[in-house]
Amino acid sequence: MFKQVAKQARATQRGQGMTEYIIIVALIAVAAIITYQFFGSAVRNQTSAIASEIGGDQAAANTANNKAEAEGKAATTDAANKRTLSTFTSEGRPQ
Repeated sequence: MFKQVAKQARATQRGQGMTEYIIIVALIAVAAIITYQFFGSAVRNQTSAIASEIGGDQAAANTANNKAEAEGKAATTDAANKRTLSTFTSEGRPQ
């Protein structure tokens, strides 16, 4: 009887541990998606600049680097704007 109860308790604990792990992984995934939404174009342009530089195409690297810099400046300006629920449109952009 005691062995059966102990075995069942261990199985329950394993299931709880797996559930907690899945929740943590899901939260990390959501955080990564949100971060990518904010910095996605700047990251893509910076990655493009790095790839072009490695490939030896200096002109393309400069163009991609300039785009990444512009995206970074736009993100900084956008972050400085005060937002409330009344200043957002249905697309999620400030009015």
